[in-house]
Amino acid sequence: MRRRDFIALFGGAAVTWPLSAQAQQPERARRIGVLMSMSADDPLGQGRGAAFREGLQQMGWTEGRNVRIDYRWAAANGERFRTYAAELAALEPNVILAAGSQSVASLLQVTRTVPIVFVNVGDPVGAGYVDSLARPGGNATGFVAFEYAFGGKWLELLKEIAPRVTRAAVLRDPASSGMSQFGAIQSVAPWVGVEVSPIDVRDPSEIGHAVAGFAGAPNGGLIVTGSAFTVVHRDLIVALAARHKLPAVYWDRTLVTGGGLISYGPNVINQYRRAAGYVDRVLKGEKPADLPVEAPTKNELVINLKSAIGLEVPPTLLARADEVIE
Repeated sequence: MRRRDFIALFGGAAVTWPLSAQAQQPERARRIGVLMSMSADDPLGQGRGAAFREGLQQMGWTEGRNVRIDYRWAAANGERFRTYAAELAALEPNVILAAGSQSVASLLQVTRTVPIVFVNVGDPVGAGYVDSLARPGGNATGFVAFEYAFGGKWLELLKEIAPRVTRAAVLRDPASSGMSQFGAIQSVAPWVGVEVSPIDVRDPSEIGHAVAGFAGAPNGGLIVTGSAFTVVHRDLIVALAARHKLPAVYWDRTLVTGGGLISYGPNVINQYRRAAGYVDRVLKGEKPADLPVEAPTKNELVINLKSAIGLEVPPTLLARADEVIE
């Protein structure tokens, strides 16, 4: 081989080898933190996490290949929310998915730089998580569970399915930004002829005593507002409503498929899939401050006729239902 041919061959190889080596390097994995409000063994929480991962896969992100996901499960416990929020922030992930208001509040106490995408939050503006829905302005954005006036719809449905109700207890978690739902319920109460009163619960041991006390007088009904607390303790709440024969309206279909009477609210699973799209945009360089907070695209009405003992559910209400459990 002539000298100049050898040099040409060697030079070509010198150009090719680094490119080949670069192509064989594994794709750099991004890191996502996930702070869930339920416990790790809750099938509902597992289903929501699976929906989020499915959404990521549709965007080209696969756990174990180009993305790593660190989960923390707070089980509606305030101390765990704070502890796990600090742990996730310390990992310096590229973005954190926050489930519910307490997750967001705890994360914003420990970081104002790590991007946060939230789901199922009641009032992010009122709680101070974002400057406005259109222009969040900080390091958090995501998906709201309800518009402000939504709570009034629950009271209207309670009166429609149980016309005898003249008193309604509103079960709520003081730690949740969904506290504003009570104001919307109050605004509708005079128009439907129902006196409403809040029941604030912070611990499952308080629920039984509070509900029993309210049920001591006749013509009562129950409205269960959205929070991590009511989801984690859903079986207890549904059982108490049945035991005391209280017609109850719930914010999430899970409580109705689990034995409750009627629910009206967003498809929460769908919010996790949509959140994957926002996480994808953050991973590709967009900032939460510029991504508008989005509202549910559809609300679902679910009625469980098995739990409608002693009630004549109006045919007009059944016709509007997205699902009727018989």
